[in-house]
Amino acid sequence: MLSGKHILIIIENLPAPLDRRVWQEATTLKEFGAKVSIICPKMKGYNKSFESIDDIDIYRHALPIEGTGLSGYIQEYATALFWQMILSWRIFFKRKFHVIHACSPPDLMFLTALPFKIFGVKYVFDHHDLSPELYESKFKKKNIVYSALILLEKLTFMVSDYTIATNNSFKNIAINRGKKLSERVSVIRSGPDLNRMKIVEGNVNYKKGKKYLIGYIGIIAEQDGLDLLMHIIKKVLAKRADFHVAILGDGTELENVKRLAYELEISNVIDFYGMVTDSQIIIDILNTCDIGVNPDLPNEFNNLVTTNKVMEYMSLAKPVVQFDMREGKESAKEASLYAKPFDLDDFAEKICHLLDNDDKRKAMGDYGYKRVVNELSWEHESKKLRNFYSKILAEK
Repeated sequence: MLSGKHILIIIENLPAPLDRRVWQEATTLKEFGAKVSIICPKMKGYNKSFESIDDIDIYRHALPIEGTGLSGYIQEYATALFWQMILSWRIFFKRKFHVIHACSPPDLMFLTALPFKIFGVKYVFDHHDLSPELYESKFKKKNIVYSALILLEKLTFMVSDYTIATNNSFKNIAINRGKKLSERVSVIRSGPDLNRMKIVEGNVNYKKGKKYLIGYIGIIAEQDGLDLLMHIIKKVLAKRADFHVAILGDGTELENVKRLAYELEISNVIDFYGMVTDSQIIIDILNTCDIGVNPDLPNEFNNLVTTNKVMEYMSLAKPVVQFDMREGKESAKEASLYAKPFDLDDFAEKICHLLDNDDKRKAMGDYGYKRVVNELSWEHESKKLRNFYSKILAEK
């Protein structure tokens, strides 16, 4: 059903192939016979305007401003939207596409898709982030900007022919807030690829002579709670000195987090690896870890979002410690311990509890691994994506 079809994927906040979920979707669609093109920004070491990787064409555009304040976000999104419009027409005239598959944030890409609907192009909204909740979590207010984001979200749902939700919380928002029909919303989770996330022995050198290694992988932005993690590590360090910490990831708050670690006098127990592009190094470090942590800030945005890091820890049989939030709990279940929201002492206590209990760490890790293998891996989700596209492309 996908053979001979051309699908254009648009992402704004990460480049391909760095965006793990999008790259999994793109390679899956290609494996099922579709031609796939991607529009994304130049950033994080991916600076070629065009390249073809695994027969997937990637068109990258300049994004000189990575927004932090409101004005920065407006400039960033306006620049991205301009280039998405230019590049999508360039691609369409080169080879007509049948679907525009747009991945939020932001909820503006329906403006790029709208004129192509005249030519019968379907618009799929892949709902990765909740822009209104993200704004509220960053700026701590519901004002005219929040209302505008709600409006843009509604327009996105209205223009979209189908919506992909990353979990059931997102599906409920699409139905209740976006007024989408349930049959037009499909849940396709961000499952880890077990061909990439392989259990190996690890490398004790990453522990820097300590008995245990605590690991974090992910974006380092305001909502990701790395500032809280620094205070948590300080509390754990007050109880014991037999651990080291590995932090993999980049983002707008990385330098602030490094500065905080220095001020708290804990820099000597933390390695900040930044954005690691060598997948083998990532696998080696995470396999060396004894615990994976998810310090996402307890707020409505993180309460509803499924984070890749939790399932990646689980795919390598690592127990998790995180704050008690809905979708984090839904993903990990018994593979995680859950600290009371914003209770840093409780979070630190749960880390110490796991470090002191080898059998519990192993039991939780085994549970998480089996859950990924049997239910949550990309092998299961990729079949849902194939069925989703077979259905929408069969429509006249």
